[in-house]
Amino acid sequence: MTEVIPFTGILYNASRVSGDDVVAPPYDIITPELRELLYQKSPYNIVRIDAGAEASGDHEGENKYLRAASFLKEWLSEGILVRSERPCFYAYEMSYQAPEGLRRTCGLFGLVRLEELGKGVYPHEETHSKPKIDRFNLMAACEANTSPIFSLYNSPARMASGVIERVARREPYLHALDIQGASHRLWIIDNGEDIGIIRSDLAGKSIVIADGHHRYETALEYQRLKGRTASSEPRDYVLMFLANIADGGLTILPTHRIVRYNEDNALEILSRRFEIESVPADDDITVLIGGRTQVFGFCRKGDSSQYLLRYTGGELKGIPPALKGLDVTILHELILKELLTVSAILYEMDASEARRRVRSGDYDAVFFVNPTRVEDVERVALSVTRMPPKSTYFYPKVMTGFVINSLTNSI
Repeated sequence: MTEVIPFTGILYNASRVSGDDVVAPPYDIITPELRELLYQKSPYNIVRIDAGAEASGDHEGENKYLRAASFLKEWLSEGILVRSERPCFYAYEMSYQAPEGLRRTCGLFGLVRLEELGKGVYPHEETHSKPKIDRFNLMAACEANTSPIFSLYNSPARMASGVIERVARREPYLHALDIQGASHRLWIIDNGEDIGIIRSDLAGKSIVIADGHHRYETALEYQRLKGRTASSEPRDYVLMFLANIADGGLTILPTHRIVRYNEDNALEILSRRFEIESVPADDDITVLIGGRTQVFGFCRKGDSSQYLLRYTGGELKGIPPALKGLDVTILHELILKELLTVSAILYEMDASEARRRVRSGDYDAVFFVNPTRVEDVERVALSVTRMPPKSTYFYPKVMTGFVINSLTNSI
């Protein structure tokens, strides 16, 4: 059964730094250019810990992971980072502009007891080994969760949500704007009654990982190597941001697939399983497919038209029932694996950039997709199956640096 507990988090000292200067996006979307921009913002920006740059001459005794651990200890000793005096939950709000207007995603930072995936904590996407190696090396060096896992739970009673809404009427402890202009705010929840309400509301709830699968699997491996205990050591828990599906406010953006393939007659091949409609080259194809299930946009190199692809149905063999009918399943299992011989896939969120890459000749085509629905993410995860990689892009991203969880009492 899942367990969510408060913890003595490590926070930036709000009297010493500005949130805008020290927090950063998650490690997996930080480009070298963005890292340099974050470096210039402040010598205390969290990117130095969570996603630092490699240096020439790095070796086992000197590398970005050891530098991260040194920064963490130094900033604590300097008072740039401070530890909460008692176990707390931390309310967190992201306010952002969506096509339908201003939206808010609210939730809390807490520690979730580690369980094998599928036993209370559920993934929804496949993972890769390289990011897990990176995250493990960082966790082992720092002995900390330096960035949270973004997860979902579903509580129609909304007891924890009520606490968060009440706490969020106060001035936040820390505030920052991300590079897209979304507002991120943090409050400390240290009242015993509020903590009890939150623990009671989340006790035993199924938790679905929205973003951070690699970090969860890394935490499991770290616990395995250190040894699981019966006395609930810090390594038996992992830092999560938990948002209630029942609150609404969650947004998933689409991730389009830019591909290279071997076929010269791709449109003819696709017509075997799709109805094809030509549309003008300058139309916004993401608008044309918007809100329609099993309909894809298609733009190919050297073609002055774009196309709508409507799936005509048919059995997809060997696919778990929870995945059948999903747009990402049809795209990956039918189009990219069965109909076409694909040699490369590039994931791109910006539809204009995807179209540009194809029309410049860099790639053969782009398939435009609609975003996966939150209810489909929950349903697939709870069925203990996984979607293809990059099936979801939850927006905004939970920023790194608002709170850190130490896995040792020595920090």
